[in-house]
Amino acid sequence: AKMQKYLLYNAVEPEELQTLRELSTMEICKVWSGMSRYIHRQLLQKTAVEIGVGTFAVVPVHATVGEGKVLPVERPMFILSKPLKLFYNLESDETKIPDEMPVVQPNFEEIAAETHFRHEIVEHCVQETLLCFAGALRDNKEVEFSFR
Repeated sequence: AKMQKYLLYNAVEPEELQTLRELSTMEICKVWSGMSRYIHRQLLQKTAVEIGVGTFAVVPVHATVGEGKVLPVERPMFILSKPLKLFYNLESDETKIPDEMPVVQPNFEEIAAETHFRHEIVEHCVQETLLCFAGALRDNKEVEFSFR
């Protein structure tokens, strides 16, 4: 399936990153901020978004406040996909997406309309960035992905 392509046995080749090479850093950031706004809108509607390497979801957690008081709160989280975790031998807490929460794939057409890019560009830009992310995991590199 879609996630398979992020399980890399070999390094990412430059020709797999055609779109990223054609876009400026500014344009790549624009695409991702459109992606980020899309994910934000979904999370506000209690919908999770699966992006190939994992899923953004709002998960109930217990926060400790003050003197041992525990408060149930909801927290937006990124949950790495299980096959990816196993494949790259990564450690992270087991977080379950609530069963009643719908999970969607990104709507690249909607994101494209909002960012004024062609929908193929948005889709390829996102997938190639995730490929770089997977490549960094494969090579044990530090990765920093910041989302507002």
